[in-house]
Amino acid sequence: MAVESYDAVVVGSGAGGAMAAWMLTRAGASVLMLEAGRDYDPAEAPMLNFTRDAPLRGVGTPDKDFGYYDATVDGGWDIPGEPYAMAEGTEFKWWRSRMLGGRTNHWARNSFRMGPYDFKPFTRDGLGVDWPVSYEEMAPWYDKTETIVGVYGNNPNLENHPNSGDGVLHDPPTPRAWELFLKAGAGKLNIPVVPARRAVLTRPVDERSPCYYASECGRGCAIGAAFQTTTSLIPQARATKKLTVRTDAMVHEVILDRAGKAAGVRFIDRKTGAQREARGRVVILAASTGETARILLNTKVAGRSEGLANSSGQLGRNLMDTVGADLSATFPALEGRPRYNEDGAMGLHMYIPFWLYKEQKAGKLNFARGYHFEVGGGFNEPGDLGGLDGYGAGLRARAQRAYGSTIGFTIRGEMIPNAKSYCEIDPVLKDRFGIPALRFHFGWTDQERAMVDHFHKTTQDIVTAMGGKLNKPPETADRALRKGGEIIHEVGTARMGADRRTSVTDPYGRCWDVDNLYIGDGAVFASKAHKNPTLTIMALAMRSADHIATRLRKGEL
Repeated sequence: MAVESYDAVVVGSGAGGAMAAWMLTRAGASVLMLEAGRDYDPAEAPMLNFTRDAPLRGVGTPDKDFGYYDATVDGGWDIPGEPYAMAEGTEFKWWRSRMLGGRTNHWARNSFRMGPYDFKPFTRDGLGVDWPVSYEEMAPWYDKTETIVGVYGNNPNLENHPNSGDGVLHDPPTPRAWELFLKAGAGKLNIPVVPARRAVLTRPVDERSPCYYASECGRGCAIGAAFQTTTSLIPQARATKKLTVRTDAMVHEVILDRAGKAAGVRFIDRKTGAQREARGRVVILAASTGETARILLNTKVAGRSEGLANSSGQLGRNLMDTVGADLSATFPALEGRPRYNEDGAMGLHMYIPFWLYKEQKAGKLNFARGYHFEVGGGFNEPGDLGGLDGYGAGLRARAQRAYGSTIGFTIRGEMIPNAKSYCEIDPVLKDRFGIPALRFHFGWTDQERAMVDHFHKTTQDIVTAMGGKLNKPPETADRALRKGGEIIHEVGTARMGADRRTSVTDPYGRCWDVDNLYIGDGAVFASKAHKNPTLTIMALAMRSADHIATRLRKGEL
């Protein structure tokens, strides 16, 4: 097969890769997008199928972790023939989507902006590192990204939770009854409950229709209301006639020319096993945090083992994920309420943003970074049937009364990078294509444990103020903490910085060691704010692609 050449080769079709391709094709550049997984068309999404009609009533299975109808079918925590390793004492779960559109097909769509403190955490508390960009620099890119993506929410003027520009946000959905109940209860403790921000349309955008509140977003959205790159950025880039997409293309190495610049990539056709090459004036790696690190670590420069773009020694280091733990409670005030459809937008309408920045700055907390609550409720089965006794009609009546009386509380918190959390190439393990596999090292610290303890206490205070009772008492922080990678927010393995001695890329995601090699995914994160990362990945990718387009026009690439 002849080797084709493009202005840009983009590896990955998720949030960062699709945004880069969208920007570059609109600027007139020819782009090849390589996706390791299968082709996927959301128009075929089983949006309105009943889970009761699915095998095993739609529950998760080893090959479909999030249920029978989830958009991700070929990917997951464990992919046959594509293993990864964990160092002794490490528990880490690595999610791979393996489909066109990547994780954007099944994510929660929570889209919170990072704020001024999040971009300069070291300046604020002396831990970790600062980003080489500020919130003020990123604000216009957030506005542009939110406008294209479509994000509902409002501007509550809260500390370190920045407002969007005028007219950018869509109107948020109406709060549901249990959310109003939560808002009233938390309000007694001066804890804010405000409209969430989610990448779900409540007004039309281009060819995408607003949400009609009847399907689970994780199944994929044929009408384009719930944002995914397969209904927006990718088809729009294709419409320019400048984008070529190849699926089942397993990239494993960056090709360098004699001058040490990126000339393209090598990939394996997953269906045939054939080795292929793609050439480009610029290469953008947006394969996901772990996969991007793996490609760079597997690219040997002059036979050396440290990988490509690793003169700082930071490649694979600084691995972070979101802090996660869960509690649930039952509230007598919600029992027996009238039944009606309160499914809503199948995700957050309201949430609890971090509210203790002043107390944290004053040293009144024993952890340095923030967290937020994601909450869930509605007419679901009771969270704990253990308290129900008896049989027959009486038991059924008590169970029916309990429906809709449970609220779930989830922490999403910031992890501070630590030396024991990183990934590297395993010396022995390879996948079915012969590509050396990743080995993960991961561990939480006292910072994250103290945060979970605070979440537990605060949740108990909120539940008490609402007249409820926890369904189970809180576990110790070590037992409550979700495994590394389990929240699917891993970032940081090729962080950006202002000094090439301590970072892998410059502020535009350009590798210090290779002038025409860029990183466009969560690998570049210098810190992991408690805000979900996808919106920031897209905003950074848009800014980076604008920089690349300018260089292409000037003939610098």
